[in-house]
Amino acid sequence: MVPEQPNAPRPDPGPRSDNAARAGDHAPAREEELRAGSLEQRPLESRPLELGPLEFGAVRPEDDAGMMLALEQARAARAMDEVPIGAVILLDGEVIGSGHNRVRTDRSPLAHAELRALSAAVATTGDARLPGAQVYTTVEPCFMCAGALSHARVARVVWGVRDPKFGGCASLGRVLTDPRANHRAELVEGVRADEARELLQLFFRSKREAAKRSD
Repeated sequence: MVPEQPNAPRPDPGPRSDNAARAGDHAPAREEELRAGSLEQRPLESRPLELGPLEFGAVRPEDDAGMMLALEQARAARAMDEVPIGAVILLDGEVIGSGHNRVRTDRSPLAHAELRALSAAVATTGDARLPGAQVYTTVEPCFMCAGALSHARVARVVWGVRDPKFGGCASLGRVLTDPRANHRAELVEGVRADEARELLQLFFRSKREAAKRSD
């Protein structure tokens, strides 16, 4: 490759848009600083992954009633031919948000039960954060939903059965209990698990049978 001559004229790249011009205003100066070695490019630092065993909280007397409400939402999803997952959010013993899966109906990957319940809850309280809130969901939240619940600063998340394919709280990740995160929630699992599992099994069994009949 021919070395660049210090005083050789550079070709005119043509007119730039205003956005491109603004973005590149400081590029020459930074390029010269990098060449001179005045800026260090340091690798990103990360804390070691030392999660330890996953711990769950104790089931409380009110958890059974909360999960029954979530199961009602899951049955409503089943009636709409949606994957039967439901969720409710309680604060000081009062329901402030509820929802069930509407992914197919709304044609949206965001229409998960927990996100819909969370949207209703923040609309009720008028606040983006829900300290002290308890979330009841029939299935372990996915990474998306767990992340949203973490941002909302909920206190507890109670679910019926795990989701081995997408679960972000215990199955595939620990979004809500990772010690490196700035918020952690108490987790409880197994409340009315048999009912939550049966809803899912019946739904997917019917889908498989329908697929066989159409062959």
